[in-house]
Amino acid sequence: MRGKFITFEGIEGCGKSTQVRLLEAFLQGQEIPYLKTREPGGTPIAEAIRRILLDPACREMLPETELLLYNASRCQHTGELIIPALEAGKIVICDRYYDSTYAYQGAARDLDDEIIDTLTAYATFHTVPDLTILLDLPVEQGLERIKGRNLDRLELEDISFHQKVRQQFLFIAKKQASRYLVLDGSKAPEDLHQEILRALKFC
Repeated sequence: MRGKFITFEGIEGCGKSTQVRLLEAFLQGQEIPYLKTREPGGTPIAEAIRRILLDPACREMLPETELLLYNASRCQHTGELIIPALEAGKIVICDRYYDSTYAYQGAARDLDDEIIDTLTAYATFHTVPDLTILLDLPVEQGLERIKGRNLDRLELEDISFHQKVRQQFLFIAKKQASRYLVLDGSKAPEDLHQEILRALKFC
């Protein structure tokens, strides 16, 4: 039986990584087979691409280059790691997936959605998440949360960039409501975790 593919999305500082860790701990405790991964990254080749993508020194990177690198990373990640895990019946939990490309490179970088559609289908081998959890949060609140850490190239973008990202996530969630769960990212982490478990029918 094919496993379930669960992705987490949201703006910077929304709490995705915290919820991924909490869900991982739950799955471990229940002895449920799972794979935890992230984008960009997840495999050695994809992680090497991640370092280029997020390096603040790569300020000259063109939006088109950024789009192609994200999809190169995603192709390796999906083909090498995600699909085999799903075929093995595991629950795959991924910190970001292709919806982030529509938000960051599509809306915020103003790249064409039709081109992104084509690249996404090719790079993912038509793999679609079973559930996408969007942790929604005002941009100002998210950016405040990440103050004090070494920011990557995308985190360093101005507030209008992040506003576009947030609005696109909300647009996608409304358009694809059947696979989306939108949660208030300002809630306490444990409360959010319980909402996620209820949505996954674990409790």
